Amino acid sequence: MKRLFPTPVLSISLCLLWLLLNLSVSPGNLLLGVLLGVLAPLLMAPLRPLSAHISHPWTILRLILRVGIDVLGSNLQVARGVWTAKHRAPRSRFVHVPLDLHDAHGLAALSMITTVIPGTIWSELALDRSVLLLHVFDLDDEAHFIEHFKQTYERPLMEIFQ
Repeated sequence: MKRLFPTPVLSISLCLLWLLLNLSVSPGNLLLGVLLGVLAPLLMAPLRPLSAHISHPWTILRLILRVGIDVLGSNLQVARGVWTAKHRAPRSRFVHVPLDLHDAHGLAALSMITTVIPGTIWSELALDRSVLLLHVFDLDDEAHFIEHFKQTYERPLMEIFQ
């Protein structure tokens, strides 16, 4: 049974989504929904990454709260930087951050966190996953930024995924 339905929740969801999008439960739509629910997970199974081993639920909660606080603070910093740009131009630059995190799931989470925080852009990851290139909107102290990034985001993700 697991062979035919590797992800039963996904299969049921795809079938229901098909029916919902078509606003019809006709036999033809029902058949197409079932076919979509069965075939799509089977055909896409090779593209799915390995399952992640997640631990330390309190670390996850602290990281989510920290990211939320940083999003608010960065929004204010970027807004202030934009408003005061004619008096003091932002010091944008690229920063190379050495990484100790090598887990694919952890790096994916780190890329989402970086994308969510205003003023930072994930630009490039080295092929060996050892260095991350970030663009920072306004940066005073590069060493302090790197230390903050590693302590605030990379270390908790290492606890969670490695």
